[in-house]
Amino acid sequence: MAQGTVQVTHTGTSRWRRRTGEYASLAAALEAAAEGDVLTIAPGTYRENLVVERSVTLRGPEGSPGSVRLAPLDGVPLTVRASAVVQDLHVEGQDAAAPAVLVEDGTPELLDVRIVTRSAAGIEVRGNARPTVRRCTVDNPAGIGIAVVDGGGGVFEECEVVAAGQAGVSVRGGAHPRLERCRVHHTSGAGLSATGDNSSLEAVGCEIYEVRGSGVQITARATAHLTDCDVHRTTSDGVTLDTDAVLTLADCRIHDIPENAVDLRSRSVLTLTRTTVRQFGRNGLSVWDPGTRVDANQCEIFDSTGDYPAVWVSDGATAVLDSCRVHDVPDALFVLDRGSRADVVDSDLSQVRNTAVSVSDGATAQLDDCRIRDAATGAWFRDHGSGGTLNNCTVDSTQTGVIVTKGADPTVERCTVDSPAEAGFYVSAGGRGTFLNCRVTNSGGYGFHVIDGSRTTLRKCRTERCARGGYEFADAGGDAGSGSGPLVEDCTSDESAGARTPGAAAAPATVVQTTAQSPGLLGTVPEQRVTAPEPRQAAGEPETSVRNSKDVLGELDTLVGLESVKREVRALIDMIEVGRRRQQAGLKAASVKRHLVFTGSPGTGKTTVARLYGEILAALDVLEKGHLVEVSRVDLVGEHIGSTAIRTQEAFQRAHGGVLFIDEAYALSPEDAGRDFGKEAIDTLVKLMEDHRDSVVVIVAGYTAEMERFLSVNPGVASRFSRTITFGDYGPQELLRIVEQQAEEHEYRLAPGTADALLKYFTELPKGPAFGNGRTARQTFEAMVERHAGRVAQVTEPSTDDLTLLYAEDLPELP
Repeated sequence: MAQGTVQVTHTGTSRWRRRTGEYASLAAALEAAAEGDVLTIAPGTYRENLVVERSVTLRGPEGSPGSVRLAPLDGVPLTVRASAVVQDLHVEGQDAAAPAVLVEDGTPELLDVRIVTRSAAGIEVRGNARPTVRRCTVDNPAGIGIAVVDGGGGVFEECEVVAAGQAGVSVRGGAHPRLERCRVHHTSGAGLSATGDNSSLEAVGCEIYEVRGSGVQITARATAHLTDCDVHRTTSDGVTLDTDAVLTLADCRIHDIPENAVDLRSRSVLTLTRTTVRQFGRNGLSVWDPGTRVDANQCEIFDSTGDYPAVWVSDGATAVLDSCRVHDVPDALFVLDRGSRADVVDSDLSQVRNTAVSVSDGATAQLDDCRIRDAATGAWFRDHGSGGTLNNCTVDSTQTGVIVTKGADPTVERCTVDSPAEAGFYVSAGGRGTFLNCRVTNSGGYGFHVIDGSRTTLRKCRTERCARGGYEFADAGGDAGSGSGPLVEDCTSDESAGARTPGAAAAPATVVQTTAQSPGLLGTVPEQRVTAPEPRQAAGEPETSVRNSKDVLGELDTLVGLESVKREVRALIDMIEVGRRRQQAGLKAASVKRHLVFTGSPGTGKTTVARLYGEILAALDVLEKGHLVEVSRVDLVGEHIGSTAIRTQEAFQRAHGGVLFIDEAYALSPEDAGRDFGKEAIDTLVKLMEDHRDSVVVIVAGYTAEMERFLSVNPGVASRFSRTITFGDYGPQELLRIVEQQAEEHEYRLAPGTADALLKYFTELPKGPAFGNGRTARQTFEAMVERHAGRVAQVTEPSTDDLTLLYAEDLPELP
């Protein structure tokens, strides 16, 4: 029953028709109305199921929005089957099996209609209907906000879905609506959903947020085009594509997503243009399966909140990034699995905490004219079958520029690596690779470091100002096959005449020759840095002897300070030596756990003592080789499941017969570990220490407090170590002694009064977190040499005293 009347204004031209009429119900008014008539509904609640089948205008009174409530007890409150106009109504539905507003035919206009309902859908458009829906709101916590199905279409302008128990907007069955400047939020399903053959969705200037699910979900051969849209604050992925879905995003913004910002699979295709992706918890772009493809142009992906790569391409998928920026992320681009491919052109990858580009498991990556900077590793080609091309790229300010391992075989051409902290290019574990016209400058380590007999090709490469040398090609080892080792042609260095291989008839060793150049401040140009494989010893030749334990202990005694450390090491060596002699005498020997914990600040000699400890154990025949393999968290912990165990096993294998030294070991067990893979490294390490307890000695090192926490939270690790040796900070007198040793080694002398000035300098020097102990002393000496050079360079004919004496005025200023 109606609680008001309906006034019908007739628009017919016949003088026989009444111009107006009053009706007590909506049904009666519609029965009396003709095409073009206007029905003005008085305020009230109407418990009727209204069906509009003529092109009339149905509206509430002007100036009283929401005063007309259409609220039947069940069924569809409003059905429109004509090109009518419906304006200023408040529609309420209660039927969970029916929509609140159903548009079945025609091109009607729905204006300023508010729908508050608990229906199957707030608005449903189907069949041949093509409505224009403006400024309408849907609040439907029980079902879909807006459903466009079975070939329906229409335009929705400035509409808002304020709540939905399922999808905010659902498109299926070949429907194809357009949304303009709409808002969809607080939904329990996807914000926008399109599924099925011939289904399509177009959205312009829309905002989708506060969604319990994916912001946009396109599946099963549906298509969508979003322009100038925002997707944010979802509980699942921001955008999901599956099963041959096609989506275009232009000038869109996807942000504040706890999972993947964009995830696509099963032959889906995504095109992004001028779109930003930021603040995502997992991958910015996650691309899976053969035939799945992403094309991104002028896009920006940044500000990750999780520990996952920004762009993940796997299982045969393809990603193309053109003129894009990826920055402030844990890893920039990971390409995995045979058939997977990434093509990156004219793009910037920067502020990357771990690896900028990682290629593994047979995948391929091609980078052209790209810039990588501020990353731990610029590009890492990890294993057999993995490869691709880096062409005309620059890699700046990384730990290592490019790494090639385990049979990977990329081509790197016309690339420059500037200011790496370690190597510019590092090849190991049977990695291959071809490097053409590449350049390394200002390396803190080597320019090109090729080890393990890796069959790498270098042509026309150049190194400049590399701290440890331009080229280092380490011995392949006794079991390396014939023909192993790098091929080097026409390569040069600012400290050498070039790198070359011997003639074709010679063994495949590689050497770097040097020519006389001006000596540096601290000595002459280094001698040849490359070692060729040595010939096997003939039968009966004596083996080269290693230093005996007394000689090594003598070197230990020459170290400045560290008196308590020396006592601890000597006591341990005595236990091992006596135990060995008791065994030789047929007596039981006390079990001595050789693994150690070194605690203390940086620069206190932990690595040096570890090296000497391994050499002593080799001299005592406790270890086969006694060599030192130094690693840290980045060398042991991988980026995805399973890779950590492989890395840890590889490091352990390299240390076989020697010492595995793990610096900053506490980083394997961060306080907020969460899903961190460090635990996998620890578990693998504990097992390997047990399985190979007689062939590898493990030393873990780090700050005292952090190492105490590390051992307390990992009892399995703590039980494997026999003792902790604490390295105290150096005092001013010991720092002075280190400078004096450095001066003596490099043929300098301290002028009268300089030692006192140094002692005062080290006393007043702040001992904060940046204080490096022995490293600080060496840096102080190097700074003095540099200031001395600047002073003496002005002297026309310097004397020997001028060239050798360091004065107090050569000291650097206190920080």
